Amino acid sequence: MQTEARVGVVVEGGQRALNSGHGGVAVDGTARQLAQQQKSLHQQSQIGTIPQLLAGGIAGALSKTCTAPLARLTILFQVQGMHSDVATLTKASIWQEASRIIGEEGFRAFWKGNLVTIAHRLPYSSVSFYAYERYKNILYLVPGLESHRRNTSADLGVHFVAGGLAGLTAASATYPLDLVRTRLAAQTKLIYYRGIGHALQTIVREEGIWGLYKGLGATLLGVGPSIAINFSVYETLRSSWQSQR
Repeated sequence: MQTEARVGVVVEGGQRALNSGHGGVAVDGTARQLAQQQKSLHQQSQIGTIPQLLAGGIAGALSKTCTAPLARLTILFQVQGMHSDVATLTKASIWQEASRIIGEEGFRAFWKGNLVTIAHRLPYSSVSFYAYERYKNILYLVPGLESHRRNTSADLGVHFVAGGLAGLTAASATYPLDLVRTRLAAQTKLIYYRGIGHALQTIVREEGIWGLYKGLGATLLGVGPSIAINFSVYETLRSSWQSQR
Protein backbone atom coordinates (compact mmCIF):
# COMPACT_ATOMS: atom_id res chain seq x y z
CA MET A 1 0.00 0.00 0.00
CA GLN A 2 2.81 2.38 0.88
CA THR A 3 4.58 1.58 -2.37
CA GLU A 4 1.43 2.24 -4.41
CA ALA A 5 0.88 5.53 -2.57
CA ARG A 6 4.44 6.62 -3.28
CA VAL A 7 4.10 5.76 -6.96
CA GLY A 8 0.84 7.71 -7.15
CA VAL A 9 2.45 10.77 -5.60
CA VAL A 10 5.37 10.61 -8.02
CA VAL A 11 3.12 10.20 -11.06
CA GLU A 12 0.81 13.01 -9.95
CA GLY A 13 3.74 15.33 -9.28
CA GLY A 14 5.25 14.56 -12.64
CA GLN A 15 1.98 15.23 -14.40
CA ARG A 16 1.66 18.61 -12.65
CA ALA A 17 5.18 19.52 -13.62
CA LEU A 18 4.51 18.48 -17.20
CA ASN A 19 1.32 20.53 -17.34
CA SER A 20 3.09 23.47 -15.75
CA GLY A 21 5.89 23.23 -18.30
CA HIS A 22 3.47 23.17 -21.24
CA GLY A 23 1.60 26.15 -19.80
CA GLY A 24 4.79 28.15 -19.44
CA VAL A 25 5.80 27.39 -22.99
CA ALA A 26 2.37 28.43 -24.27
CA VAL A 27 2.41 31.69 -22.31
CA ASP A 28 5.95 32.48 -23.43
CA GLY A 29 5.06 31.73 -27.04
CA THR A 30 1.97 33.93 -26.92
CA ALA A 31 3.89 36.82 -25.35
CA ARG A 32 6.65 36.46 -27.93
CA GLN A 33 4.11 36.42 -30.76
CA LEU A 34 2.37 39.56 -29.45
CA ALA A 35 5.71 41.34 -29.11
CA GLN A 36 6.60 40.43 -32.70
CA GLN A 37 3.22 41.67 -33.95
CA GLN A 38 3.62 44.99 -32.11
CA LYS A 39 7.13 45.40 -33.50
CA SER A 40 5.88 44.63 -37.00
CA LEU A 41 3.04 47.15 -36.67
CA HIS A 42 5.46 49.77 -35.37
CA GLN A 43 7.80 49.20 -38.31
CA GLN A 44 4.89 49.37 -40.74
CA SER A 45 3.72 52.65 -39.25
CA GLN A 46 7.23 54.10 -39.47
CA ILE A 47 7.72 52.92 -43.04
CA GLY A 48 4.23 53.95 -44.10
CA THR A 49 4.48 57.65 -43.21
CA ILE A 50 5.87 58.83 -46.55
CA PRO A 51 3.59 56.60 -48.66
CA GLN A 52 0.60 57.83 -46.66
CA LEU A 53 1.55 61.46 -47.30
CA LEU A 54 2.06 60.74 -50.99
CA ALA A 55 -1.22 58.87 -51.19
CA GLY A 56 -3.03 61.72 -49.49
CA GLY A 57 -1.42 64.27 -51.79
CA ILE A 58 -2.21 62.25 -54.92
CA ALA A 59 -5.79 61.73 -53.79
CA GLY A 60 -6.16 65.45 -53.14
CA ALA A 61 -4.65 66.29 -56.53
CA LEU A 62 -7.02 63.86 -58.27
CA SER A 63 -10.06 65.28 -56.50
CA LYS A 64 -8.97 68.84 -57.33
CA THR A 65 -8.51 67.89 -60.98
CA CYS A 66 -11.99 66.36 -61.16
CA THR A 67 -13.63 69.40 -59.62
CA ALA A 68 -11.42 72.02 -61.31
CA PRO A 69 -14.19 73.22 -63.72
CA LEU A 70 -16.52 74.02 -60.81
CA ALA A 71 -13.67 75.66 -58.89
CA ARG A 72 -12.87 77.94 -61.84
CA LEU A 73 -16.53 78.85 -62.32
CA THR A 74 -16.68 79.78 -58.63
CA ILE A 75 -13.66 82.06 -58.94
CA LEU A 76 -15.04 83.72 -62.08
CA PHE A 77 -18.37 84.42 -60.39
CA GLN A 78 -16.55 85.84 -57.36
CA VAL A 79 -14.51 88.31 -59.44
CA GLN A 80 -17.13 88.88 -62.14
CA GLY A 81 -17.92 92.43 -61.04
CA MET A 82 -14.30 93.43 -61.63
CA HIS A 83 -14.44 93.02 -65.42
CA SER A 84 -18.10 92.71 -66.38
CA ASP A 85 -20.88 95.23 -66.76
CA VAL A 86 -24.18 95.20 -64.85
CA ALA A 87 -26.13 93.71 -67.77
CA THR A 88 -23.80 90.72 -67.89
CA LEU A 89 -24.08 90.25 -64.15
CA THR A 90 -27.88 90.11 -64.24
CA LYS A 91 -27.82 87.41 -66.93
CA ALA A 92 -25.07 85.36 -65.33
CA SER A 93 -25.71 81.66 -64.75
CA ILE A 94 -23.56 78.58 -64.46
CA TRP A 95 -24.60 77.27 -67.87
CA GLN A 96 -24.07 80.62 -69.61
CA GLU A 97 -20.65 81.10 -68.03
CA ALA A 98 -19.63 77.54 -68.93
CA SER A 99 -20.78 78.08 -72.52
CA ARG A 100 -18.84 81.33 -72.70
CA ILE A 101 -15.66 79.60 -71.50
CA ILE A 102 -15.99 76.85 -74.10
CA GLY A 103 -16.77 79.32 -76.90
CA GLU A 104 -14.12 81.93 -76.10
CA GLU A 105 -11.33 80.00 -74.39
CA GLY A 106 -11.84 76.36 -75.30
CA PHE A 107 -12.70 73.31 -73.22
CA ARG A 108 -9.25 73.08 -71.64
CA ALA A 109 -9.77 76.50 -70.08
CA PHE A 110 -11.83 74.84 -67.34
CA TRP A 111 -8.53 73.58 -65.91
CA LYS A 112 -6.71 76.92 -65.86
CA GLY A 113 -4.60 77.02 -62.72
CA ASN A 114 -5.12 73.34 -61.96
CA LEU A 115 -1.43 72.47 -62.41
CA VAL A 116 -0.42 74.96 -59.75
CA THR A 117 -3.24 73.62 -57.56
CA ILE A 118 -1.65 70.17 -57.73
CA ALA A 119 1.80 71.67 -57.09
CA HIS A 120 0.32 73.43 -54.04
CA ARG A 121 -1.57 70.44 -52.63
CA LEU A 122 1.38 68.04 -52.23
CA PRO A 123 3.70 70.32 -50.21
CA TYR A 124 0.78 71.79 -48.25
CA SER A 125 -0.35 68.37 -47.00
CA SER A 126 3.19 67.25 -46.23
CA VAL A 127 4.15 70.44 -44.38
CA SER A 128 0.93 70.54 -42.36
CA PHE A 129 1.21 66.94 -41.13
CA TYR A 130 4.95 67.15 -40.45
CA ALA A 131 4.63 70.49 -38.65
CA TYR A 132 1.71 69.19 -36.58
CA GLU A 133 3.73 66.27 -35.22
CA ARG A 134 6.73 68.53 -34.47
CA TYR A 135 4.65 71.19 -32.72
CA LYS A 136 2.82 68.53 -30.72
CA ASN A 137 6.09 67.02 -29.48
CA ILE A 138 7.42 70.47 -28.57
CA LEU A 139 4.28 71.37 -26.63
CA TYR A 140 4.47 68.15 -24.62
CA LEU A 141 7.95 69.24 -23.49
CA VAL A 142 6.44 72.28 -21.75
CA PRO A 143 6.75 71.82 -17.96
CA GLY A 144 3.48 70.59 -16.52
CA LEU A 145 2.00 69.22 -19.74
CA GLU A 146 3.99 65.96 -19.70
CA SER A 147 2.36 64.89 -16.42
CA HIS A 148 -1.10 65.63 -17.89
CA ARG A 149 -0.49 63.82 -21.16
CA ARG A 150 -3.40 61.44 -20.59
CA ASN A 151 -5.71 64.25 -19.50
CA THR A 152 -8.45 64.83 -22.08
CA SER A 153 -8.61 68.61 -21.72
CA ALA A 154 -4.81 68.98 -21.79
CA ASP A 155 -4.54 66.77 -24.90
CA LEU A 156 -7.32 68.72 -26.60
CA GLY A 157 -5.50 71.99 -25.92
CA VAL A 158 -2.22 70.62 -27.25
CA HIS A 159 -3.86 69.26 -30.39
CA PHE A 160 -5.71 72.53 -30.98
CA VAL A 161 -2.61 74.70 -30.63
CA ALA A 162 -0.39 72.32 -32.60
CA GLY A 163 -2.98 72.08 -35.37
CA GLY A 164 -3.35 75.84 -35.57
CA LEU A 165 0.41 76.39 -35.74
CA ALA A 166 0.73 73.66 -38.37
CA GLY A 167 -1.96 75.31 -40.48
CA LEU A 168 -0.25 78.70 -40.23
CA THR A 169 3.11 77.16 -41.15
CA ALA A 170 1.79 75.21 -44.16
CA ALA A 171 -0.28 78.13 -45.48
CA SER A 172 2.64 80.56 -45.16
CA ALA A 173 5.09 78.19 -46.85
CA THR A 174 2.86 77.47 -49.86
CA TYR A 175 0.90 80.73 -50.16
CA PRO A 176 2.67 82.01 -53.32
CA LEU A 177 1.39 78.95 -55.19
CA ASP A 178 -2.12 79.59 -53.88
CA LEU A 179 -1.95 83.20 -55.07
CA VAL A 180 -0.74 82.18 -58.53
CA ARG A 181 -3.50 79.56 -58.78
CA THR A 182 -6.18 82.16 -58.09
CA ARG A 183 -4.77 84.66 -60.57
CA LEU A 184 -4.42 82.10 -63.34
CA ALA A 185 -7.97 80.84 -62.79
CA ALA A 186 -9.36 84.41 -62.77
CA GLN A 187 -8.03 85.16 -66.27
CA THR A 188 -10.63 85.25 -69.06
CA LYS A 189 -10.02 86.82 -72.49
CA LEU A 190 -6.98 88.83 -71.46
CA ILE A 191 -4.06 86.46 -70.85
CA TYR A 192 -1.75 88.32 -68.50
CA TYR A 193 0.09 85.33 -67.04
CA ARG A 194 1.28 82.60 -69.42
CA GLY A 195 2.04 80.01 -66.73
CA ILE A 196 3.27 79.39 -63.21
CA GLY A 197 6.86 80.54 -63.79
CA HIS A 198 5.79 83.62 -65.76
CA ALA A 199 3.25 84.55 -63.11
CA LEU A 200 5.80 84.30 -60.30
CA GLN A 201 8.36 86.39 -62.24
CA THR A 202 5.80 89.02 -63.22
CA ILE A 203 4.45 89.41 -59.69
CA VAL A 204 7.93 89.77 -58.20
CA ARG A 205 9.00 92.24 -60.91
CA GLU A 206 5.89 94.44 -60.76
CA GLU A 207 4.79 94.09 -57.12
CA GLY A 208 7.94 93.05 -55.32
CA ILE A 209 8.62 89.89 -53.36
CA TRP A 210 5.85 90.75 -50.89
CA GLY A 211 3.39 90.73 -53.77
CA LEU A 212 3.46 86.93 -53.55
CA TYR A 213 1.92 87.22 -50.08
CA LYS A 214 -0.96 89.58 -50.76
CA GLY A 215 -3.96 88.44 -48.75
CA LEU A 216 -1.89 86.16 -46.54
CA GLY A 217 -3.22 87.74 -43.33
CA ALA A 218 -6.86 87.04 -44.21
CA THR A 219 -5.93 83.52 -45.31
CA LEU A 220 -4.17 82.77 -42.02
CA LEU A 221 -7.15 84.03 -40.03
CA GLY A 222 -9.27 81.39 -41.75
CA VAL A 223 -6.76 78.56 -42.09
CA GLY A 224 -5.41 78.66 -38.51
CA PRO A 225 -8.69 77.99 -36.67
CA SER A 226 -9.89 75.62 -39.40
CA ILE A 227 -6.85 73.32 -39.21
CA ALA A 228 -6.76 73.63 -35.41
CA ILE A 229 -10.35 72.40 -35.12
CA ASN A 230 -9.70 69.73 -37.75
CA PHE A 231 -6.74 68.16 -35.94
CA SER A 232 -8.17 68.50 -32.42
CA VAL A 233 -11.51 66.91 -33.34
CA TYR A 234 -9.75 64.14 -35.27
CA GLU A 235 -7.39 63.32 -32.39
CA THR A 236 -10.23 63.41 -29.84
CA LEU A 237 -12.45 61.08 -31.85
CA ARG A 238 -9.56 58.71 -32.55
CA SER A 239 -8.58 58.53 -28.87
CA SER A 240 -12.19 57.95 -27.86
CA TRP A 241 -12.57 55.19 -30.43
CA GLN A 242 -9.35 53.47 -29.33
CA SER A 243 -10.28 53.66 -25.62
CA GLN A 244 -13.67 52.09 -26.31
CA ARG A 245 -12.02 49.24 -28.22
